[in-house]
Amino acid sequence: MNYTPLPLSFYNQPTLELSQSLLGCVLVKETEEGTASGYIVETEAYLGPEDRAAHSFGNRRTKRTEIMFHEAGRVYTYVMHTHCLVNVVAAAPGVPNAILIRAVEPLEGLGLMEQRRKGQPMKNWTSGPGKLTKALGITMEDYGSFYTEPPLIIAEGYTPDEIACGKRIGIDNTGEARDYPYRFWVKGSPYISR
Repeated sequence: MNYTPLPLSFYNQPTLELSQSLLGCVLVKETEEGTASGYIVETEAYLGPEDRAAHSFGNRRTKRTEIMFHEAGRVYTYVMHTHCLVNVVAAAPGVPNAILIRAVEPLEGLGLMEQRRKGQPMKNWTSGPGKLTKALGITMEDYGSFYTEPPLIIAEGYTPDEIACGKRIGIDNTGEARDYPYRFWVKGSPYISR
């Protein structure tokens, strides 16, 4: 399949709007073994300095969060519980917002994904932020790159019929930030995280 990366201008929209605009887009990763891709079906927004659940809460600038302070459209990867998670940097330079890609629907490279997620049914290959990076081959090496240039890009896909919104998942000890309705998903998709 031929994928054309979305332009950097696509990322210049308010973070909560971008979280929804990403739904239906195609996340594509090229590796030596081949290309794997999937439609983004679930995202989760983090609104920088004021958001207790964000890594950049209080404007915390560390080696890990540094890329969050750069241009929108960059890749922010980090490791949590041994899993690499992938985010989209989502605001003007100096405003450390990010959008976690929580789930994708497998599209291309199904054989590769099956190998990487051995013994799992297809529904479980990419239905969570740590699962999808493993299935697509996204690693910490992707940190800091732009989604407009291979090996990791976001391309045009489809416009979802209906988008649902609700509380973020797995965010404890963050006070009211736990209840912010900053998670968005393609309604009815069997691939969203549980």
